[in-house]
Amino acid sequence: MMYKRILLKLSGESLGGETGKGLDNVRMTQYAKEIAACAKSGVQIGIVIGGGNIFRGVQGLSKGFSRVKGDQMGMLATVINSLGLAMFIQDEGVDAQVFTSLPMEPVARYYAKEKAVECMENGGVAIIAGGTGNPFFTTDSASALRACEIEADALFKGTRVDGVYTADPEKDPNAVKFDTISFDEVYSRGLKIMDLTAFTLCKENACPIVVFDMDTPGNLTKLLSGEKIGTLVK
Repeated sequence: MMYKRILLKLSGESLGGETGKGLDNVRMTQYAKEIAACAKSGVQIGIVIGGGNIFRGVQGLSKGFSRVKGDQMGMLATVINSLGLAMFIQDEGVDAQVFTSLPMEPVARYYAKEKAVECMENGGVAIIAGGTGNPFFTTDSASALRACEIEADALFKGTRVDGVYTADPEKDPNAVKFDTISFDEVYSRGLKIMDLTAFTLCKENACPIVVFDMDTPGNLTKLLSGEKIGTLVK
């Protein structure tokens, strides 16, 4: 395999399937099968999942919630998603442990780099939930932080789009896809891959980002095998 250890970032909406809401059994099974197969092949996998299928922190602002409380509700949503995906991965015969940025025993283990790495080195999947544990930070930022922390070879951002384009391909039919692009060019072009905090963290710590379509079965396996899928930002 081309990568020994990766951090896979999944959106909460992706777990909701076509509607983007709740937990879709078909999508969860698809993801779990592919993640488990990659783990069985020897790749060490850490995962960070968003919570938008259940509750997104900024949604609370329009309902009168404070940003802090809204973000804390969003953190809890990521824990629900992580527990769900962990069970599906376990059903595929691979150990999956959920770690949280805030103490939540006995629901999940309190995160520490050493514990997550030990899980991955033993062939399990470490799912790190609860964002960074702080309000005002997205799960993109959490995924960048954890990727750097566990010394991942790359951050894999699984989306519904198959890479980085010159413009939004869903709005501009003339948008052109990049196979590889530098961090600096992403900055200069003003392309939106992740929020600026997350993107800068990866750049400063030389952690490449791979943006790819996770919803197409087999893409994760092909990427880890070295096939050119998606866009590599380095």
